[in-house]
Amino acid sequence: MTMPTDLYNDATALREAMVKALTEPGAPVDPAWQATAAKVARHPFVPGFYLPAEEPDERGLTVWEPVTSGIDYGRWLAAAYSDTTLITQFDGDETNWKNPVVRHGGTPTSSSTLPSLVLRMWSDAEVAEGHTILEIGTGTGYSTALACERLGSSHVTSVEIDSDRLEAAADALYGCGYTPTLARADGLYGYWPEAWFDRIVAACSFRAVPLALLRQTRPGGKVLLPLSGWLYGSARVLLTVAEDGTAEGPLLPGTISFMSARTHAAPAYGNPADWAAGLPDIPRSTRHAPERLTAATEEAFHLRFLAQSAVPNAQMVTIGGVLHLIDVVSGSASTLTPDGGTWSVREGGPLKLWAGIEQVINAFDAAGCPGPETYTLRVDSDGQRLLHPQMPQLALPQG
Repeated sequence: MTMPTDLYNDATALREAMVKALTEPGAPVDPAWQATAAKVARHPFVPGFYLPAEEPDERGLTVWEPVTSGIDYGRWLAAAYSDTTLITQFDGDETNWKNPVVRHGGTPTSSSTLPSLVLRMWSDAEVAEGHTILEIGTGTGYSTALACERLGSSHVTSVEIDSDRLEAAADALYGCGYTPTLARADGLYGYWPEAWFDRIVAACSFRAVPLALLRQTRPGGKVLLPLSGWLYGSARVLLTVAEDGTAEGPLLPGTISFMSARTHAAPAYGNPADWAAGLPDIPRSTRHAPERLTAATEEAFHLRFLAQSAVPNAQMVTIGGVLHLIDVVSGSASTLTPDGGTWSVREGGPLKLWAGIEQVINAFDAAGCPGPETYTLRVDSDGQRLLHPQMPQLALPQG
């Protein structure tokens, strides 16, 4: 399909409508960032992306349909200015956008995050004029463009581990007149050549706070990070870095999740049946049902994040109604099986995975099921600890 000649007018009208929707009363976004979004086009950063079809395929896999201006101009432009995350890459493989094909299943590894969340992240980081910032995860470059528009390109550094993604983002940014410092680098280690930063903001999640980021932040500066473990429980934290290099700050409310940093992604765990075959034959009754972690509720989402402190290397999968916990680091495993209205568990290996999770659930219940905003994360020479006045300390892995 030939692209209409009035792309500019079409995009401007859609962008105005999108920004208006993002500025509804009660939106948790700094008005200055809303004004910035009104000035930055999104479509140059998403020339091609995937949207899910309405129905899965015969194997139950999500069908991902490629969308470009050439395939369907109207759908492409409307999606570009919708408050939607647009998937741009699966399994680390680049798509030939001149001849894209439908995908069945796959793991998204790059995207353009929904604009409302991008604006919320910049707002929550308390970014202001004059700040120098490090963005971890350039992605498509749209969020980078917003930072450049607000602060000036000379104040913005953005790193991306994927060279193809970075090249595409650079082309889009420079084409729109933005010239931030861009580098191919692993965000786990920040970017020393441009340090020190007033703010560091990550668009990917880490299992624990990378210590290099704290050392690259000016005293009094802030680091906004999504945290996520292999149980896929997530949280966001806003840390303030002290003169001595320690950092402390609250977890932020909400159930926002991000793709894992590639160096912190969960490893393959093999065949759950192989793990289950080596477990003891004698089960015990569980004190808590697995729904405490698996339910589609904010409490379960938060509780999965807390549970990861007890079993930081465990992964969870449900097959045929049986929940498997697998720890490829220690070789431990647990299976939870429904048993006449209750659940039974078999556990093997050096760590009793479900028993460790139950201890966290017990403490959580005894404290009155406190929400994420009631916790503080402290990072110092003693490690990384979640603190709560009514709960025992919970340790994160070392960053």
